[in-house]
Amino acid sequence: MIDAALYKKVMGSFPSGVTIVTTLDDDGAIVGITASAFSPLSLDPPLVLVCPNYASDSYPVLCASKRFAIHLLSAEQQVEAYAFARKGKDKAQGIDWTLSELGNPLLSKATAIIECELWREYEGGDHAILVGEIKNLIVADDSVTPMVYCKGKMGALAAMA
Repeated sequence: MIDAALYKKVMGSFPSGVTIVTTLDDDGAIVGITASAFSPLSLDPPLVLVCPNYASDSYPVLCASKRFAIHLLSAEQQVEAYAFARKGKDKAQGIDWTLSELGNPLLSKATAIIECELWREYEGGDHAILVGEIKNLIVADDSVTPMVYCKGKMGALAAMA
């Protein structure tokens, strides 16, 4: 048996990027989650994966909408990261966003945005594995500093030597 606290401590020692996954609910309101469980998956077809917790209020909405935007966060987006990490609705109050041509809510200031349609869903323990087929890619200029998550903290990716 693996100790849950030790598991979280070990996995939290692995630095990862921080994303926010957004979509719209049936009423046209923005819904989303902050996730570090994200990965590129395939070039042909172009696929990525993100893993929301089944207990998330946003998980069923992400599945039902069949489309979503994954924002690779910049270091300037800590307010957004913490807002979408909490439970409940109205996570986007006071956060600037626009609607894309594909119907996805897009947050400003991200290092990049990946717009997807839900391609497949798999079980992954207490998390779902959502595979998105990439429909559009948006990239900011090179001067944007990415955000990383490590040991329970979010911050700027230090300049690489």
